[in-house]
Amino acid sequence: MPLSDMAEKTAALEAGRRVLRLEAQALNDLAESLGRTFSEAVDRISALKGRLVLSGMGKSGHIARKIAATLASTGQPALFVHPGEASHGDLGMIGNDDAVLALSKTGETRELADIIAHTRRFDIPLIAITADAASALGRAADILLLLPDAPEAVDAFNAPTTSTTLQLALGDALAVALIERRGFSAQDFRVFHPGGKLGAALRTVGELMHGGDAMPLTRLDTPMPEALLVMTEKRFGCVGVVDEAGKLAGVITDGDLRRHMDGLMSLKTRDVMTRCPATVSPSLLAGEALRRMSGRITVLFVVEDQRPVGVLHIHDLLRQGVA
Repeated sequence: MPLSDMAEKTAALEAGRRVLRLEAQALNDLAESLGRTFSEAVDRISALKGRLVLSGMGKSGHIARKIAATLASTGQPALFVHPGEASHGDLGMIGNDDAVLALSKTGETRELADIIAHTRRFDIPLIAITADAASALGRAADILLLLPDAPEAVDAFNAPTTSTTLQLALGDALAVALIERRGFSAQDFRVFHPGGKLGAALRTVGELMHGGDAMPLTRLDTPMPEALLVMTEKRFGCVGVVDEAGKLAGVITDGDLRRHMDGLMSLKTRDVMTRCPATVSPSLLAGEALRRMSGRITVLFVVEDQRPVGVLHIHDLLRQGVA
């Protein structure tokens, strides 16, 4: 490799590391600076009867859109209003029960002026994310989330880099604090993410399992020839064994058959079954069920009060795109 090419690659690597370290330090400074106003912002947002309206211009606008999307997907009604469009009619999207979260590093973005004035006129709570408390946005805000004084990653000019990273991280911090405040669960999350791999992983075992007559079940004292017929008919590669009370006492798999090959047809299910098999509940997330199917486990019985209510095969999970 020519020396010039090597020097360029080395310089690129050094630049990348420098930027990441600079932004990491700024994030640490932001974490240390959080205080009362952050808690006030969480209190105000969680108590809203309406929506949280986010706005920003340029790169701050892109970050505001992402924060709005994160909040909306985690149970906090939120939307983005472009400040330019707000001045031409979209102010009507901001209601009296809403609050506004405005982003601007300098706090002097003139396109935000009409939104700021609208919040003051109609007594709509205004939360600001800015690096300048003395700016127009900082002075107008009811709650000020102040960014630390951190340099942008570009030495020659102040291209939004570190500041937008801080805005994004602060938005994530608000979202997570709100999630924990309201006890938002994985099941709740799935309501807003029904599609794709994430949606599949957040489905429950009860939605994917085979129940009723589809379950391969037999009794404790069933002769093995009869148990093998059930096992073959149901095509799960196993059969569950229930006791007199209808509780799952064990499971017979192909491995159990191989271990009892000698004299198998003269035995009964209680002689062959594996006792205390791995089971799952109908409410378990599909993604977690897949994690439990480690090693040689390909089928799990689904139980409630120790009674089988369904059976789940690893193929059921794979077909749904859980893996």
